[in-house]
Amino acid sequence: MVNVVGIDIGSTYTKAICLNGERKVVGTAVRRTGFKLAQAAEAVFDDLLQNCGLERGDITYVGATGYGRYTVPFRHAQITELTAHAQAAVHLFPDTRTILDIGGQDIKAIKVDEQGRVKAFRLNDKCAAGTGAFLEKTARYLGLTTEDIGPYAMRSTNPKPISSVCAVFAESEVINHLSNGIAAEDIMMGAMSSLGGRAIQLMRRVGLEPGYMLTGGMTRNVAMITALERALDAKFNVAPNGLGQLNGAYGAAYLGLRRVEKLLAEGKPIPPTAAQQGDSEKQTKRRWSAMAMTRKRYAAGADASHADAGAAGAQPHVHAGESAAAPAA
Repeated sequence: MVNVVGIDIGSTYTKAICLNGERKVVGTAVRRTGFKLAQAAEAVFDDLLQNCGLERGDITYVGATGYGRYTVPFRHAQITELTAHAQAAVHLFPDTRTILDIGGQDIKAIKVDEQGRVKAFRLNDKCAAGTGAFLEKTARYLGLTTEDIGPYAMRSTNPKPISSVCAVFAESEVINHLSNGIAAEDIMMGAMSSLGGRAIQLMRRVGLEPGYMLTGGMTRNVAMITALERALDAKFNVAPNGLGQLNGAYGAAYLGLRRVEKLLAEGKPIPPTAAQQGDSEKQTKRRWSAMAMTRKRYAAGADASHADAGAAGAQPHVHAGESAAAPAA
């Protein structure tokens, strides 16, 4: 029986998902990443196996993505975040053309074609004020848990926007609002509205094309979805059953499964893991960085048409030895 795992090591959370040979979800797991990425990968893998009722020997293939993908010793392949998100989005919602991914430390806007190939992308590399981590910190100031943010903010009747684009100044602004007696739910909804507006601006930089999909941890936040849809004046597709937060992991598993299907069809063996090849984190050289490429190719003031021309028609960004180039299913 084929079971393929996708692991997404993000800056705040590490996510894992298992797909069987019928491309159905067997189970999922999520835990905070912390500072030791390899340990986070091992821990979430153990959680996933327990949730699925499987053992390590039952896993056929592991695809790793996220900024910590090279730290997963039991991976068979590493896949860039952009490719994983794009492929998962188009697989789950075939009409997807523009993806917004809100993570703990960054936001990605990705434009894709009908085959899930990346045509253009932008990252917010300026400040954490536009990310999920800032919202979590704001919630802590207000005495709220992460799970309470959405329902609490939906009670707002007069949202108070956060004008600062720097996380430090934004935090000061939140404290000033509280000291001035502004209702906590209005501050929380205002923070989401401000984040939503900045996220939509990022999407405009890649070129808005209908077929919008939201991914990342904010898919669990009904107030954030509401704020984004108001700012865009359009609906976002959101994967059901919590899969929105696991979109990157889903993409890694999906691409891994396609790779396994191809190998089995050709009668070829499953390749060894990175650890079996002696390819440790220290030995692996990072040959491509989304953030570095963004700073280099899409510097402030760069012509969007120039950036799009460089990305249009390009194959998904893949490192040597990665599985993202598997044939379309």
